[in-house]
Amino acid sequence: MFCIQGNITSHLSFIHEHMFARLYVMRTIDTYLYWIKYYINYNHKTHPAELSEQHVESFLTFLSANRNVAISTQGVALNVLVYLYREIIKTPLSLNMNFAKSKRTPKFPAVLTPQ
Repeated sequence: MFCIQGNITSHLSFIHEHMFARLYVMRTIDTYLYWIKYYINYNHKTHPAELSEQHVESFLTFLSANRNVAISTQGVALNVLVYLYREIIKTPLSLNMNFAKSKRTPKFPAVLTPQ
């Protein structure tokens, strides 16, 4: 069981073992742990079980507005947080979250014509 007591390292080890036991690829585990640490640090090292959906929305908006991440990167971060709250903390996030979504960058032609 994932509890609030303990240090961040022991919690991340628990998540690693949880994912490893479910046969996740090591690269996926590393990516998930990276985003979970980023989320915890963004929220001043507060345990995710103590945070609300507004904190998740704020984090995802921060990624879009301040870090200018791509749509796919923001999607990965969202999927990580959905996994964290659903599988580890056992309190799923709602489906109607309200956060600023990343914008798709315009595609410019690879070769410009003389005009």
